[in-house]
Amino acid sequence: MKITDMEPGDPRLGTEVLPVLQELRPHLTGELFSEVYAEGYPQGLRFTAAYTDDGSCAGVAGWRVVANTSALRKLYVDDLVTAERARSGGVGRALLAHLEERARELGCHTLQLDSGTRRTDAHRFYLRERMDITAFHFTKKLG
Repeated sequence: MKITDMEPGDPRLGTEVLPVLQELRPHLTGELFSEVYAEGYPQGLRFTAAYTDDGSCAGVAGWRVVANTSALRKLYVDDLVTAERARSGGVGRALLAHLEERARELGCHTLQLDSGTRRTDAHRFYLRERMDITAFHFTKKLG
């Protein structure tokens, strides 16, 4: 497996990364994904993709480093998804391990993510990977 950081404008974002990301974020269109990455990149948003030996994109992580008073410095994972066809093959574990190493290199104290309450398979995976449930996440829609 090859893990690759994707820069804005990389044509693989639309052709290879987006179809996998849409399994988690079905509302994303190519145009919206490009807009989000263009705005988010200066804010620290990055995308990392996992490719199998046959060259297909099997997993995607969207992440950023955040400084705040609760964690001081953390690597926050916005998106972590393994293509359905590649699940249970170690892709998620490889991406998470890569992000953990990246977090250490960047001087982060923690690696954090949120997971929707209905994603019980994902929760089992995170718990197996020795992640703890440490908070509730509250949302209020505006408009």
